[in-house]
Amino acid sequence: MTETNNLNSTLQNVSRRELRDLVRTQLQMLLEAGDLPGAKAILVPVQHADIAEAIEGLPEAMHALAFRLLSKDEAIEVYEYLDYSVQERLIEELKSQDVREIVDKMSPDDRARLFDELPAKIVNRLLEQLSPGERAATAQLLGYEADTAGRIMTPELISLKENFTVAVALERIRTLANASEMIYYLYVTDGARQLTGMLSLRDLVTAQPDEIIGEIMTRDVVFVHTDTDQEEVARLIQRYDFLAVPVVDREQRLVGIVTVDDVIDILQQETTEDIYALGGVQTDGDNYFQTNLLEVARKRVVWLLVLLITNTITGTIIKSQEDILAKVVTLTAFIPLLTGTGGNVGAQSSTVVIRGMNTDEIRSLGTLQVIGREAIAGALLGVMLGTIATVWAFFLQGRIEVAIAVGTSLVAISILASISGSALPFLFRFLRLDPALMSAPFITTAVDVLGVLIYFNLARIILKL
Repeated sequence: MTETNNLNSTLQNVSRRELRDLVRTQLQMLLEAGDLPGAKAILVPVQHADIAEAIEGLPEAMHALAFRLLSKDEAIEVYEYLDYSVQERLIEELKSQDVREIVDKMSPDDRARLFDELPAKIVNRLLEQLSPGERAATAQLLGYEADTAGRIMTPELISLKENFTVAVALERIRTLANASEMIYYLYVTDGARQLTGMLSLRDLVTAQPDEIIGEIMTRDVVFVHTDTDQEEVARLIQRYDFLAVPVVDREQRLVGIVTVDDVIDILQQETTEDIYALGGVQTDGDNYFQTNLLEVARKRVVWLLVLLITNTITGTIIKSQEDILAKVVTLTAFIPLLTGTGGNVGAQSSTVVIRGMNTDEIRSLGTLQVIGREAIAGALLGVMLGTIATVWAFFLQGRIEVAIAVGTSLVAISILASISGSALPFLFRFLRLDPALMSAPFITTAVDVLGVLIYFNLARIILKL
């Protein structure tokens, strides 16, 4: 017990990251030693999110053992923070009664996201075990399309009527607060449940008890529909600094709210997908580092095969230029420099354009204006890099004609790469394809193939071959 007390004292004097690492290490050591009371004791002062991360860091065989150390209330809170793969594993390993209690107590939006990740057979079994109210709430969310406001919202909210007094409204909040995910924003509906206004909890508690809600509420309400894309919901909450945004159906009836914690998860998920896509890695939203290696290889091989074919085409083009290479062998030495630089320039252009698409920063600009801007940037970069490359090529080879061919080719390739990098995301978005996933390999293809053709043709002209 003394060692546990010392550890608990240590936990109070470390950073959050150090705390998580320390808890995971000590938890694993205690579980391996069979000291379950000690393992349970070190989790007492730890936040639920940190406990979840500590459990995720344990070997798979210890996940269920560590989770069973938690009290029922703690288990419900910690479960919602766990990665979906760990949640699924626990469902398979825990007793049916334990699973039913945990899943039934989850918030409807978190439960819906969990069910999205589970096999249909397990989802059907869990739905049958839910209480009637929770089953209906979950079925409602699952009825909306994936990645929409309806799918990520929670129906747990407090609604008021315009004819309520402030005193009546406060009493209603006291009664329903524990069953609602958000009480800082209060939404007002009419007899048909249509959204008519809103007010904040601050507005309510600073008003006089006999004031009428309809007199102090705001009628200009920002809301989204159930079919609004989740990324648009995230941008809306970010733009207005909301803690939540109401969701209405086609008849303008209030059906739920999307809270800022869900938006943070969405932003992280979408950003992760875009970063993976820019690297040519397919992802289905799974935790990449908890995916088995065969699945990892499958996710990464597709675009590597595309690049392999691209390199084959590039090699064929180089082989077709044997006559000029036989006369000026030194031209070969600069091919990697030109294609590599062009690829980097194209990647930069595609990155800023795709990011601008995601944040709506380029909405006010036309497609041609964005492409033209990047083309000019590519020309400026090409002139700067081409000048350096010309000097460097002359220093290495001592032939001014070769140096000029390298420099001018780099200018042309930089312009080509910038145009490709900025235009392809627009093209793929128009075709309803993912710009981030599709752009990277095609930019590489365009720069490699066309870049080599530009280089050899300019060299023929300059060297008069």
